[in-house]
Amino acid sequence: MNARRRGVGIVLGTRPEMVKLAEVARLLGDDARIFHTGQHDDDAMSREMWRALAMPEPDKVLNVGGRSRARQVADATSQLDEIFAVAPPAAVIVQGDSNATLAGALAANARHIPLVHVEAGLRSFDRTMPEEHNRVMVDHIADVLCAPSQVNRENLRAENISDRRIEVTGNTVVEAVRSQMPSAWSTLACLDALGARTGDYVLATIHRPENTDDVRALAMILGQLGAVDAQVILPLHPRTMARVQGYGLGHLLEPLTVIEPLAPPQFLALAAHSAALVSDSGGLQEECSVLKRPLLVVRRSTERPEVIGTFAERTTPGPEISQIVNEWLANLAHIHHRLASMPSPYGDGRASARIVQIVLEIADLQSDPLPNAT
Repeated sequence: MNARRRGVGIVLGTRPEMVKLAEVARLLGDDARIFHTGQHDDDAMSREMWRALAMPEPDKVLNVGGRSRARQVADATSQLDEIFAVAPPAAVIVQGDSNATLAGALAANARHIPLVHVEAGLRSFDRTMPEEHNRVMVDHIADVLCAPSQVNRENLRAENISDRRIEVTGNTVVEAVRSQMPSAWSTLACLDALGARTGDYVLATIHRPENTDDVRALAMILGQLGAVDAQVILPLHPRTMARVQGYGLGHLLEPLTVIEPLAPPQFLALAAHSAALVSDSGGLQEECSVLKRPLLVVRRSTERPEVIGTFAERTTPGPEISQIVNEWLANLAHIHHRLASMPSPYGDGRASARIVQIVLEIADLQSDPLPNAT
């Protein structure tokens, strides 16, 4: 006997997915069924963030964190398949390009459950990135592909994906940033605690394997951050800290203001009041276009070309890091003024409402349009 389909499944497992799907979950309300794979499972970086985002309690936590990529995908897919066999949701939402994204997509596809891919069509064209393989596979089995921009739509068209499956919705990062920005008082308290002043510091994050698993790359990046002509605040990812300690690079942290990872509101407060940003984060490439701050992307490639040449520049680990940032610092007022009037390429802040409207129609859960969905 087939179990009754109910609700909308949201499969996630990483902090960026929590941030970007929080508003989607809120708009779905009681129809949301959240399945957390546990890909990011440490308390400071996952559970605290969950509480900060006021996310509803997940229906199930799968606890696949700390395993290899293949084991994460296989174990999460298997567990989700068992859940979906007993109580299949009316539709499944996955976001981005993580192992959780791929597992959720495979489980939904195996059970013939309509699959919606949020943030579809991103391409770095770098096959050394596991995320590139994840996002390509998910795009090709998804029933609806919610592309943040026309660039992403064209990427999908180039892979012969039918226009009928593509919806350009904008990126949920816009409303995520706006909704999570703390009050002026909270921001001031955050800055005071770090001895920082608005516009006088650089905020940096480094966590990607291409930068942390190579001792020379990590040493170069940390050394270059130390050569920046301003205070550098570095919320240090646990994985990066483990590499720093393992490689004996602790001395390179001494010129930096190293802090624990932050919940989204506190991080956004620091980013919004920084002089500039340095990071290998994909999400921060989007967020900088809402925060109107210049970002130096330290990566071999990027799947977010919309901001390169406007809000962001890209480089690889080398002396260009401090050179570029110090040039920005010398011309900061002009740069901030120019970015302040530049619109974000990621939409108008109504992406979540558009996505939820699409999902509800697929799931046949609601016929009346949501506010702000057009």
